[in-house]
Amino acid sequence: MEVAEMKNNPSSPNYSIIFDFEKDFDQRLKREWMVNHWHQAFYYVAIYMFLVFGGQAYMQLRPPFQLRRLLTAWNVFLAVFSIFGALRTLPEFLHVLREFGFTYSVCNPSFIEETKVSGFWTWMFTLSKLPELGDTIFIILRKQNLIFLHWYHHMTVLLFAWYSYTEHIAPARWFMVMNYVVHSFMYTYYAMRAMRIHIPRSIAMMITSSQILQMIAGGIVSYWAYQVRLRGDFCQISVDTAKLAVLMYLSYFVLFAKYFYNAYILPKRERDIIQKKKSD
Repeated sequence: MEVAEMKNNPSSPNYSIIFDFEKDFDQRLKREWMVNHWHQAFYYVAIYMFLVFGGQAYMQLRPPFQLRRLLTAWNVFLAVFSIFGALRTLPEFLHVLREFGFTYSVCNPSFIEETKVSGFWTWMFTLSKLPELGDTIFIILRKQNLIFLHWYHHMTVLLFAWYSYTEHIAPARWFMVMNYVVHSFMYTYYAMRAMRIHIPRSIAMMITSSQILQMIAGGIVSYWAYQVRLRGDFCQISVDTAKLAVLMYLSYFVLFAKYFYNAYILPKRERDIIQKKKSD
């Protein structure tokens, strides 16, 4: 069932359609749950790391699984989820930027505390970082190259997303929308690859480039919030969390930039030498 959303505050855009599950979203209950349970993310990460290293050891002397149909379904599901999340959060993001400016978009948590649609999809974004760990299982079972960037990124995003939800940090407006948009393209690309549809190399380069831009923007937004807090002005993020976000995005930028260089700029001969050393 769908109903029209009433415009009840100026920071919320006019959504012509709102679903019942969005209308019924209660951010206070979800925040209370996360405050009491966010630390469980450490248990999930511990299990994840066991699967990363234990799974690779288990598969070392075994033939790879194909899993093409299951992989296709998995990526299609995540692509659809990301596309829908982007479509539901972008209107609020653009409305706030246009009407209230950059600092408001970075420092005011109205996207989760005043707008039910984007609030619901913020909650879904936060929870989604747990099932997204499943990406790694496919890599291990198919005996593909599992790089440090992959599992480090998945692990730290889960921990940071769950912890930061307890604060309702305002820069998450940027983190979430950028991630939804980039993942819309990324998982669509993965789904097409799994279906053996030929995709030009330039598309892969564009997706990786968009991830690098995402890390740059995330670092800038986090640092901006940190500076606002240092001035003594209102910004819904603690100083320590802002510092953590800056360091996290800086590490992502370095790792993604290094991956881009190795994958798309480094001559093939040198790439093959590096790959052979890793496999020896």
